[in-house]
Amino acid sequence: MIKLRIDVDYPYSSRAKSFLSLVLKWKDEKGYLRNSKLLAKIVNASSLEVKAYWFFTFHTVPDRELLRLLHSDRHEIGLHVVKNPYAELNFLEKTTKMKVDYYTIHGTERLIARLMWGRGIREDSVAVPRDFPLKSFHDFPTLALDRLCYAHSPHEAVKIAVNSVVKGEVLEVHPEWLFRRGIINHRGPYYEALRRVLKVDGEMETLAVRRKGFVRIARDVDEYVKNVVPASEFLEKLCERGVDIFTFVERRWCFTVPRSEDGWLRASDNVALLRVATFEDWWGKVGKKTRNMVRKAQKAGIATRIVEPSRVLAEGIWRIYNETPVRQERAFPHYGISLETVARSVFSAGDSTFIGAFFQGELVGFLQLVHGDRVAVISQILSLQRHADKAVNNALIAKAVEVCAARKEEWLMYGRIGNHPSLDRFKQSNGFVKFDLTRYYVPLTVKGKVAAKLGLHRDLKDVLPESVKHFLIPVFNCVSRTGVKTKLLFQRMLGRSVRF
Repeated sequence: MIKLRIDVDYPYSSRAKSFLSLVLKWKDEKGYLRNSKLLAKIVNASSLEVKAYWFFTFHTVPDRELLRLLHSDRHEIGLHVVKNPYAELNFLEKTTKMKVDYYTIHGTERLIARLMWGRGIREDSVAVPRDFPLKSFHDFPTLALDRLCYAHSPHEAVKIAVNSVVKGEVLEVHPEWLFRRGIINHRGPYYEALRRVLKVDGEMETLAVRRKGFVRIARDVDEYVKNVVPASEFLEKLCERGVDIFTFVERRWCFTVPRSEDGWLRASDNVALLRVATFEDWWGKVGKKTRNMVRKAQKAGIATRIVEPSRVLAEGIWRIYNETPVRQERAFPHYGISLETVARSVFSAGDSTFIGAFFQGELVGFLQLVHGDRVAVISQILSLQRHADKAVNNALIAKAVEVCAARKEEWLMYGRIGNHPSLDRFKQSNGFVKFDLTRYYVPLTVKGKVAAKLGLHRDLKDVLPESVKHFLIPVFNCVSRTGVKTKLLFQRMLGRSVRF
């Protein structure tokens, strides 16, 4: 059984709003215990055996909506003692009309919290009488999942949490940190980890959420390999989970969005696309220069073949990543990545094909193809710079076309066109063309609507005129590579290992 200890310290997900509520004795029904209600829904939706122990203070007593969610054999209400154990117990049982068996003690390590909760300046805890009728839940071994997610990635946190559950430990969380990251108290967003532990919200598995200014924007990372048309139920669930804007593309080369709801915003986007029939067809359409580059790679001793995921492949990719901190005139984001991170990425690649380029038995380049509905997407293509004279990437593209033709995949996609002149020229020389399409933005919250109204939902590089963009790209590249070189210099001076 998975056991959860949920300490409901504050009534709102916003700490500032909670502080005002406690100090002014004021309650705003809108948003009250919002994250707690979402946690209850997540627990109820799990197909696993779960037991949630809820500990409420006298300021966070559950309302009718939350009580309806807690009325099951999966939930038990407990007391989170603040100052007066007997009075608070009586108030909780009277308000909820539920029997209470366990208690925990609310900690107030900081002065402002002690004053806010009515404790003395030196009183960071409270003494519970020995004859108090409730059992202490502090006797159970616990693992603070929100603290774990502050220090570890969701993948690592899930692994540690599952091992903890196997050992019989209780997973402890605080609702206010479900999506937020603390600064002083070192607690982090744990929704993704908890979702995986409880095996719920499977439709969120491929969802990526990023913060842009004051809003959180989500997209499906597989939006180019499958058709995405968000249903109203899905959008409501995103809104509950703190997403302000959802964005997706219309794969217009093979699919048309059947409807566009009121409030959905449109923006122009593009992809680099190659239509695949046969390898011979592609070979005849690309220019003479490209064919010569592929032949050059063959004459130089470059051999390409499909490679199965393995530790050896991960080590080869890791060496390529860490060859140089600067690629294509700008900082390379994967420089300094750990071997374990690369291995985890290789083994969890899903429906992918890895193509390796080898020189004298050494992996000198690789290409990752992600397969989808009528399309394959070049997720990564990279080679060692010391073998740049051997046209490794041209050989990898040729092999990718051969693989797609053999699999009867109609389209091959290679990112976008317009943000990297030299890379754009490489794509076009290998037969890729700029294919215009529509990107939709769906504002889900008031913040999302405000951001969309101000035009903050789109990246700056996507709204700048081409003339301005081409002027700024060299400037950006210069700043990028100067920044990474400076960082490396300081790290070497301080004797620290390189991490990005």
